[in-house]
Amino acid sequence: MKNSTIIGLILGFFALIVGMILKGAPITSLISNPAAYVIILIGTAASVVMAFPSRDLAKLPKLFKIIFKEQKLISKQEVITMFMEWASITRREGLLALEARVDEIEDQFLKNGMRMIIDGNDQDFVRDVLLEDISATEDRHKSGAQIFSQAGMYAPTLGVLGAVIGLIAALGNLDEMEKLAHAVAGAFVATVLGIFTGYVLWHPMANKLKRLSKREVELRLMMVEGLLSIQSGVSTTAIQQKLSVFLTPTERQRLAEKEEASREQKESA
Repeated sequence: MKNSTIIGLILGFFALIVGMILKGAPITSLISNPAAYVIILIGTAASVVMAFPSRDLAKLPKLFKIIFKEQKLISKQEVITMFMEWASITRREGLLALEARVDEIEDQFLKNGMRMIIDGNDQDFVRDVLLEDISATEDRHKSGAQIFSQAGMYAPTLGVLGAVIGLIAALGNLDEMEKLAHAVAGAFVATVLGIFTGYVLWHPMANKLKRLSKREVELRLMMVEGLLSIQSGVSTTAIQQKLSVFLTPTERQRLAEKEEASREQKESA
């Protein structure tokens, strides 16, 4: 689903506002309590800044862009089709024939791997280099997701802190019950904001980054197996069987149907 982050945000705010209306809680309490926003938002930001080095925090604009913009990756079916084509060329004309295709590759990881096998590097060397690249990418992705995960842990606790501060202020109005009631209600706005931002914003964003990272890593592992298979000179059928293990049963069925349709079209032509 495209723009799932935007859809999730809309549903989250809808649930909060409509829930408050149904419970009879005044919506104005969310707006008329700036102290709660200071404690939760600035407090969470302060905690994150203290918890992570500045070089990790410098990635935040890029991380938000990844969260709110649909990830553009080649599909696994396209990867299999591409490697089958390359395997066919390699078996007919040799590995060096793929050199003309290198500049057409948009994915930098795949392009580097292709250059290594064309240059005649040892298979173990190619595998080690590419797997180290994947491991380094995973570490970078993990550090980015951890920023949001930690923010999700800090925000609810700061909500409790905001409620305590509000209750301390409320105790100064014990002589006037009406003011006391409003002060107590306002005290828990910080708790609402802390829980909401923690479990509707920060934790889901961290989870999304982890899922996107897993998807990219799986695709790269698939590319490694494809590159090593081409270097070994396997057949197109063998490379299809080997890379199909990365697909779900439904995706395998679709690929088989696509191959069958393509075969029938060639025969009819």
